[in-house]
Amino acid sequence: MNISIVIPLLNEEESLQELHQWIVNVMTANNYSYEVIFIDDGSTDGSWNSIQQLAEQNPNIKGIRFLRNYGKSQALHAGFAKAQGDVIITMDADLQDSPDEIPELYNMITAKDYDLVSGWKKKRYDSVIAKNLPSKLFNWAARKTSGVKLNDFNCGLKAYKNVVVKNVEVSGEMHRYIPVLAKNAGFGNIGEKVVIHQARKYGTSKFGMSRFINGFLDLITIWFLSRFGKRPMHLFGAMGVLMFIIGFLSALYIGIIKLYKLYNNEPTILVTSNPWFYIALATMVIGTQLFLAGFLGEIILRTKNNEERYKISEVL
Repeated sequence: MNISIVIPLLNEEESLQELHQWIVNVMTANNYSYEVIFIDDGSTDGSWNSIQQLAEQNPNIKGIRFLRNYGKSQALHAGFAKAQGDVIITMDADLQDSPDEIPELYNMITAKDYDLVSGWKKKRYDSVIAKNLPSKLFNWAARKTSGVKLNDFNCGLKAYKNVVVKNVEVSGEMHRYIPVLAKNAGFGNIGEKVVIHQARKYGTSKFGMSRFINGFLDLITIWFLSRFGKRPMHLFGAMGVLMFIIGFLSALYIGIIKLYKLYNNEPTILVTSNPWFYIALATMVIGTQLFLAGFLGEIILRTKNNEERYKISEVL
């Protein structure tokens, strides 16, 4: 199979029929063998009924329905697990991503041997203040932190080799950082393509300003996991030992000065009356806690079980 198109969605009933026909026209014109996997992430409208109708009309249509809304990352994870195509295309269901971009994305993966190609919505039709400016700031921070030189991390239109999606673990809200996850997994040939961004035709956006706050928090998480996720003791243990040594040496110095003054009959104060004693004590306690955090992190990594992150109620 040439292409698997993975489309997560939430309450997009109005756009599904039009999107389906658009995809079919592109696939037929290019003579691709394909499958379209719709993942209904807990829609409360008639989205699942629409997917069922499309599956009856077209045997290339598949569907996964979640019991409730689990988030885009979980939807992509489920879609990636089912995808069978040589090239995996992800796109949103709101008609803002154009299926006409698929042939060039497919060609960049197959002919130019990219592991992953990310779309870049260079010209956007979103609110400048609510989306465009925060998005530019977010993308700048992501480039600086991750080292992946993309202009639009959050573009839903992306293409992957099959081997990439089978070896990248998408969880939490990490769908924004799949290129970073791919790079950390060893897939470094990452490209970018300017794609057409269209104004939303139906409904309203499912993402608010909070996604940028969550995005920056996820960025910190992925930076930490990429550097210390496999060896938390390297960070927490090192910091804990350093702080404990500083505190211990400070307390030792205070004790030696106290004994020296007593030996020479010089005026002195109680050790517990010296503010530096409490600073040294606090430093040793914090150092011990950091060391234990690293130790517990190592134990958790070695004993954790991969738990199911979402529940599927129906599969077409």
